[in-house]
Amino acid sequence: MESTVILLFVLGYIAIALEHPIKINKTASALLTGVVCWTLHALSSDAEAVKTELSHHLASISEILFFLLGAMTIVELVDAYQGFRLITDRINTKNPKILLWLICFVTFFLSSILDNLTTSIVMISLIRKLIPNKEMRMFFAGMIIIAANAGGAWTPIGDVTTTMLWIGGQISTINIIKVLFVPSIVCLVVPLLYLSFALKGDLGEQKNTAHTHADHGNEKVKGSTTMLILGVGALVFVPVFKTVTHLPPYIGMLLGLGVLWVVSELINPHADEAARKPYSAAGALSRIDSSSVLFFLGILLAVGALESMEILHHFAAFLDKAIGNNSIIITLIGLLSAVVDNVPLVAASMGMYSLDVYPQDHLIWEYLAYCAGTGGSILIIGSAAGVAVMGMEKIDFIWYLKKISLIAMLGYFSGAGCYLLIEHLLMGY
Repeated sequence: MESTVILLFVLGYIAIALEHPIKINKTASALLTGVVCWTLHALSSDAEAVKTELSHHLASISEILFFLLGAMTIVELVDAYQGFRLITDRINTKNPKILLWLICFVTFFLSSILDNLTTSIVMISLIRKLIPNKEMRMFFAGMIIIAANAGGAWTPIGDVTTTMLWIGGQISTINIIKVLFVPSIVCLVVPLLYLSFALKGDLGEQKNTAHTHADHGNEKVKGSTTMLILGVGALVFVPVFKTVTHLPPYIGMLLGLGVLWVVSELINPHADEAARKPYSAAGALSRIDSSSVLFFLGILLAVGALESMEILHHFAAFLDKAIGNNSIIITLIGLLSAVVDNVPLVAASMGMYSLDVYPQDHLIWEYLAYCAGTGGSILIIGSAAGVAVMGMEKIDFIWYLKKISLIAMLGYFSGAGCYLLIEHLLMGY
């Protein structure tokens, strides 16, 4: 039965990776894989024992899902009030190289407190206003993917994979910021330095017709500053809340959402229901990508089944015997995340390696957060940010492979080398 479950899991993985060619949404593939894996496990074992194991896994999975649901709603609510325009509208230089550095560093730091997907969407919307030249804009879009993924790797709320490790207890807030900030910066700066010399051309001529915000034109929305401050404050407050109360992070996230929800209701108390809906938390909930939440559910269920059957434990032992060096194994996992979605890769790694053997903030968890977070930049399909940019800017897979993949890989290995060097010098690993 183990071999059947492994085969099913691999087929599910392939279906997820080939989402676009086979025209089947990856959420459907993930849900089917997760449910059927547990069904086969129950049929081949004691059903009552399997039910207990499933409840145990579902408790930890729910923490991640509620956390993501809260975070996505907060970000959507801030965006509805055009809060992010307070940041993006202040960028107005016409020098392509200066603009590239500015855009990338805003993306890097914005991604660390939002998530790399949302940040990419916000920044692509910005460069559409600033860069009429399509070819130049594609280079900027490629660097936004690298910057968003690098920025998301060094904070517990910046990337879903780092969030998973944080909620699972594999990494702690202060430590992950401390050890991954420099490697993440290096991962971004190395490609930036290369493009500073290689980038040719100008931003292009701005057309007379002004680009306007998709929903609200150029008019200022009441409460945008308040919602930006509260939204960012709520996201940054979550690690503090966890440290002070020792409650799970999703409780802090839901607390922040509750506060924003109340404030959003009070901003326009006299407006009619139809006018208020786009600016309400209920409206934000209707706009979030709920299929992504179900995708995480399916993937984490499938990985939980493999962990419950001890398949991942045996696979970890095999890798340890075949390769031996954990740093090489994690580096390869990072490269693999350019092809395969990094959520199941990290979920599988969490199941492969025990916290009893590798305690919180061990090299293996820190390095996994970096590699899984930044490795997806090597191919445009390797991260949620990349897929979103690909759709928004209609960037061809082959164009990205020729123009961006090599510098993304250069950044990935530079940051990886930086992390391993620091650990070797300071920690003695």
